[in-house]
Amino acid sequence: MGSRIRGLYGSTAIGLSVIALTPCIAGAQQVDGLRGLVSETDITSSIQDSSETGISAPAYTPATPSPAQQAGSENDRANRAPSTAVERERARAARNNPALTVSGSASLDPLVTEAIPESEEEASAAERIERAEALNQRTGAIESDYQTADENPYAPLGLRVGTFIVTPTLEQGLTWTSNADSSTNGAEAVISQTTLRLNAASDWSRHAATLGAYGIYRKSVSGEEVSDLEGGIDGSLRFDLARDYTALASLGYSISPESASSPVIITGVDDRPLRHAIDGSLGLSKDLGKLRLSATGSVSRQQYGDATLIDGSTLSQEERNSTLATLRLRTGYAVSPALTPFIEGEFGRRFYDEKQDSAGYERSATRLAARAGVMVDIEEKLSGETSIGWIAEDLDDERLDTVSGLALAAALNWSPQRGTNVRFDGSTTIEGTTDAGDSGSILYAGTLRVERQIRANLIAEAAAGLSWRDYMSGGHDLTMNGEAGMTWWLNRTLGLTGRARYEKRTSSLPDRDYDATSVFMGIRMQR
Repeated sequence: MGSRIRGLYGSTAIGLSVIALTPCIAGAQQVDGLRGLVSETDITSSIQDSSETGISAPAYTPATPSPAQQAGSENDRANRAPSTAVERERARAARNNPALTVSGSASLDPLVTEAIPESEEEASAAERIERAEALNQRTGAIESDYQTADENPYAPLGLRVGTFIVTPTLEQGLTWTSNADSSTNGAEAVISQTTLRLNAASDWSRHAATLGAYGIYRKSVSGEEVSDLEGGIDGSLRFDLARDYTALASLGYSISPESASSPVIITGVDDRPLRHAIDGSLGLSKDLGKLRLSATGSVSRQQYGDATLIDGSTLSQEERNSTLATLRLRTGYAVSPALTPFIEGEFGRRFYDEKQDSAGYERSATRLAARAGVMVDIEEKLSGETSIGWIAEDLDDERLDTVSGLALAAALNWSPQRGTNVRFDGSTTIEGTTDAGDSGSILYAGTLRVERQIRANLIAEAAAGLSWRDYMSGGHDLTMNGEAGMTWWLNRTLGLTGRARYEKRTSSLPDRDYDATSVFMGIRMQR
């Protein structure tokens, strides 16, 4: 009996000691941010998690907890460490000022399901969190059905052929003209005109290539008889080599009936000869700091078919066939990224297939030219070049005078505002002839073209041209022309187009004056 009493006293003492120490342990746990009192459910869960099976079993939770369990859960929540930024901010404010209490008139906290904030300091902390969330908004999903609007919904899409994007265009319509063959005695006619164009551009990460081709067929529907075909193809290739070297190559071919405004006059002609032109060039350029150096060799071949006379016979034009080979050397200095003045020298030789023409003249010649100009590149606003100089061709036959004159050239693209493009082209050409005692002529030609996108599907364009031909034997031709037109796209593929043109030539030579007015209406298709 005595031993049982002593054991009872010992057990009682140990229990009292545990009870006495419990508040201190709980206080220390609260200060250190621990969970507080450990419930029997948590102990059971811990034992089950540390079993040898390694499979954790969830703690049992009754569907309707008892009042004691509810009180225990509330104590756990009160003593557990905050789990969100809002709760951690409120806990920090409570520790700094524990005297703050909840007032019955306090405003609702919109951040935590409209709960009542414990203090004004806690409300300001919530406002800081709200501002932070506003500055760091959640990013949406990468995948989205949203698509940006097409910048030009009527522009051609093109066809991919290998590594090239090919854009075909077909135009079909009727032309009324007051002068079908642009001659002095030309008559009016209604002409069916079909035009096919193909443009291709490479899609390479390095180097670049372009290709263009066109064909035009004209056939009279009524009026003066007209039936002709013309076409051409040209391509260019740019190689970006090492050490700032760039190689440029181009090749082109065209065929067309010779114009009635040709300087070579063929009397009694019913059908003018076909003119074949082959042009090729190969060049190499090098950048040395701000210095720009380039050398370009080119070959141009002119070949003519037979002319059909009124009496049905043919007249050979072989004596007009010639080949011109030239070499141009250019040196430029980039005073700024947008402006590069340059000087250029040219040496060449023109070879005629026949040493002497039908009149006994040797028309092969040596060419010399010198030019000074400037290259411009102001991003998307203005680009191109213009030059002025002197050009001369000294014919082998001493009886013929040297063909010489001012050399003018220009190729400028200007975009004053978005949707408006202005292009100016100018050239100087030495033209040969087979007229006895005549050395030839110099042709100066310039064209100014303006294109304006009025709306996304409405494009207007206008052009004005001027040419002056100076004959070495005396005399001149002045030709002026103007054109205006519009294209209205019904969709990306089909459009309606129309244009009006007027051309007039006055000459100091007899039987060379003419004027012509024409109007075209048709449809245009593109891909």
